[in-house]
Amino acid sequence: MATIRKQLVTSARPESVWDAIRDIGALHTRLVPGFVVDTRLEPGARIVTFANGTVIKEPIVTIDDGERRLVWSAEGGALTHYNASAQVFSEGAGSRVVWLADFLPSEAAEMVGPMMEQGIAAMKKALDALP
Repeated sequence: MATIRKQLVTSARPESVWDAIRDIGALHTRLVPGFVVDTRLEPGARIVTFANGTVIKEPIVTIDDGERRLVWSAEGGALTHYNASAQVFSEGAGSRVVWLADFLPSEAAEMVGPMMEQGIAAMKKALDALP
């Protein structure tokens, strides 16, 4: 199993960052606009359309307000297993976001890594724009 970890630091307050992350139906407007172009909710999951045209169902595993941690998995696409989390931490006057993804097959890191780079860049841009 492969694991990829991405993180960013933003001047946005942890409460504001968490509010954007926990808004699971607004990936395309609040958290990663441009990287994700559409998000639809269905019971227990979201259907995510990425800018490259890939559509994935992401069952939501946990929304933990106390730990500011979101956990989701993914169904469909080239991966046989995908589980990820995004967690918000206080960092000085701002926040740190840590995004972890565990997936199979491990060889998919060549695909998943660049996608996560694009995602974290879009997330940083959106979060840095928060008041």
